[in-house]
Amino acid sequence: MAGERILVVDDDQGLLTLMKMRLEAAGYVAITAEGAEQALSREQDDPCDVAIVDLKLPGINGIALLEKLLHRHPHLPVLILTAHGSIASAVEATKKGAYDYLTKPFDPKDLLHRIEKAVEVRRLRGEVEQLRTLVRERYDAGKIIAASAKMQYVLRQVAQIAVTDSTVCLYGESGTGKELIGKSVHAMSRRARGPFVAINCGAIPEGLLENELFGHVKGAYTGADQLHRGLLRQADGGTLFLDEIGDLPHALQVKFLRVLQEQEFYPLGAGQPTRANFRLIAATNQDLWEAVCSGRFREDLYYRIHVIPVVLPPLRERQEDIPLLAHHFLQHFAHAVHKGVKGFSSEAMQLLIVYHWPGNVRELANVVERAVVLATEDLITPDLILLGKQPSRPLKSTLLLFKEARAVFERDYLVQVLTATRGNVSRAAELSGRHRAEIYRLLRKYSLEPTSFKDIPE
Repeated sequence: MAGERILVVDDDQGLLTLMKMRLEAAGYVAITAEGAEQALSREQDDPCDVAIVDLKLPGINGIALLEKLLHRHPHLPVLILTAHGSIASAVEATKKGAYDYLTKPFDPKDLLHRIEKAVEVRRLRGEVEQLRTLVRERYDAGKIIAASAKMQYVLRQVAQIAVTDSTVCLYGESGTGKELIGKSVHAMSRRARGPFVAINCGAIPEGLLENELFGHVKGAYTGADQLHRGLLRQADGGTLFLDEIGDLPHALQVKFLRVLQEQEFYPLGAGQPTRANFRLIAATNQDLWEAVCSGRFREDLYYRIHVIPVVLPPLRERQEDIPLLAHHFLQHFAHAVHKGVKGFSSEAMQLLIVYHWPGNVRELANVVERAVVLATEDLITPDLILLGKQPSRPLKSTLLLFKEARAVFERDYLVQVLTATRGNVSRAAELSGRHRAEIYRLLRKYSLEPTSFKDIPE
């Protein structure tokens, strides 16, 4: 047993006392209630893993309580207790979602055996839901697409560190995909079946952030009329992703350092600490060491989270990924809005490739989505590429020097032909009508690796 919480609801005080003794002797935590209202209140303060409910209760009956519990927790196994004369009602309860039923008087060994099975069902249901979540994330529009050498290096790092339990700190500009990388680390780790809990430290006011992280007990402050399990508790057994950790207020930095050192914390208003076992993945778009030097970030916390640093390159430093990402987003959004948009004109793609992308991959996705929505033909044309800022190399208002324009064309063309041939240099030379030696010369000139194009999806 792992101390699973069993809620027992019956109006017979003697039965409750007996059940509590037997469950605690078997290693469970027993939560008892004499009626439905008391059961709902106690379950809200201390969520249970299995519920045992008497069919005949004063006020709200057992079936009504069953429905309320399942409304709160659809995967909760509920066992119904009933007398021999009410078996038909117990069968009705199973049709409404009850896991099983027991007739009184029941054999203690049979009771424990059924509870053990119910606990296993609860665990399996949780794992199935977690796997469904992971599948949705894996095939989401934001899945990792990378052919550039810099991103291939990042992905190799991810594969290496995922199998450990070490703290990871992701550095990168806004929109580079730090949370996506964090989810990938989690999905490939031993904690993959546990929760992935994410919070942006810069998006929540300091007072609310403490409550969100640590939670509170009932009555901790005015208006705290029920228990709130904070994100640290929710991440137990899984991964906690703290985005923009550089914005964590100084007072919370002190408290969070204790969490990392002791693996325990105090919810607001609690007299006893709560333990939580999670892996920390932090992320920031700041220079944390500079924040340490300026006194905005604690040095001891910096060393706690800066165990394995991973730097995500901005999109402007991985230009060979832009056509791949753009086509991926186009397919996704075209499907979402039911349009037959098939690709980009060469002029539109050139606009995307030479743009500076201050918003990185997130900005690229927004630009492509807008273009797809506005498109009236099957190709995205330059007039649909509405960029937030002027391209780093203006294309119309100021002409490029011939040498610069040629370099832009050469690199763009090389990326496209290698994408089409999946990195096959001989085939690329054949398609382009150039010698292989010239293709290799251009590869060296623009720091491109043909092998990085081999795994591009067709």
